Amino acid sequence: MERDSQLELYEAVADRLKEAHTAVRTLQVPEGVRMALTRKLLVITAAAKHDLAGAARRLDRLMKDLDEGRFPEGG
Repeated sequence: MERDSQLELYEAVADRLKEAHTAVRTLQVPEGVRMALTRKLLVITAAAKHDLAGAARRLDRLMKDLDEGRFPEGG
């Protein structure tokens, strides 16, 4: 039963990561900001391999920041 819930969480995180990548690609922001956001998404993707629940929380925070217009500094 726990394996089923892990699989569901994995599928949900994977779907949300796809949506997040699409959202970042379509943002009207400087290229440096887009690159910083993409790096954050890649880190979350890598983290999902070891800590799925933690990655889901990180993705929630990142998406909330995007929704509220808070972007990382782009260099």
